[in-house]
Amino acid sequence: MIHVLKPGLLTTIQDFGRYGHQKHGVIASGVMDQEAYRIANLLVGNGQHAPVLEITLMGPVLEFQQDACISICGGDLTPMINGERVGTWKPLYIKQGSELRFGKPKTGFRAYLAVAGGFNIPLTMNSASTYIRAGIGGYHGRPVEKGDVLEPSELSPLSNRVMEQWKADAGDAGFHEASWYVGHAFNHNGYTKEPIRIMPGREYDWFDKESQNRLTSETFKIDSKSDRMGYRLTGCQLSAVEERDLLSEAVAFGTIQVPAEGNPIILLADRQTTGGYPKIAQVASVDLPRLAQMRPGESFSFTMITHEEAQRLYLQQEKDINLLARGIEMKLT
Repeated sequence: MIHVLKPGLLTTIQDFGRYGHQKHGVIASGVMDQEAYRIANLLVGNGQHAPVLEITLMGPVLEFQQDACISICGGDLTPMINGERVGTWKPLYIKQGSELRFGKPKTGFRAYLAVAGGFNIPLTMNSASTYIRAGIGGYHGRPVEKGDVLEPSELSPLSNRVMEQWKADAGDAGFHEASWYVGHAFNHNGYTKEPIRIMPGREYDWFDKESQNRLTSETFKIDSKSDRMGYRLTGCQLSAVEERDLLSEAVAFGTIQVPAEGNPIILLADRQTTGGYPKIAQVASVDLPRLAQMRPGESFSFTMITHEEAQRLYLQQEKDINLLARGIEMKLT
């Protein structure tokens, strides 16, 4: 069992998302940074889509009431076990009675805590993801609170073998961390200042040439009113050539809509199922993790690529993760 002593700013149970129900008006939700989430699970011997804790900026304080194998990927929110700094992007063994807390955030915005076996959370429409506005999924449909007790699920045979080995390696210490970690080819999310790559949206041609040029030549800032539903951007307004009627239609993670006032909105994990604003662009899937690690107040720019280039980048990313998965499995066995 894991006892929540302090909940942090926003700590929720999330998984890959609640797909297959958007036609009924149920949003997908799920993790914001899918790359860090998948790797965190791989590092503890879980399937890539097991439930994790998504931790936003200011982390929780957790007391482990049983031995556990964990990993923390994504933003570096300065994790500490029993007051001692521990590494991210690597497996960690934590002994019963030890305390995990987080300090001053160093890089990124969201961290993902995976526990071997995953969290034992009832599925709602085939997903454990928390959707706070509807009060469904996760831990009673809400962020974790002080006094909550989180229960890990049964260990896989691989995780069980690793646990026994690392328990012996830890000796009398409260934890043990692996000597290896996932390299910078994967854990750069949120730290690079390269532009976010986008593709033209369905209504891109509705916008005047000046707005099309500003989209990739100007800098945008994430507004403080942003949340998991969408990043509201300021700094440069975009204008359509003329007002047109637009029927609401499906939107995706990374769709960039432009309301009448001209300030773009990037739709994120908790996006609505349909949108009625013109879609000027779509963020390439490979850059969604970087976007998820950006904080309100942070500025960035866009660069345009083709759909073919976005597909090539996505396929390469999947090849890299599959190769990493095989490497991690070899390290754990």
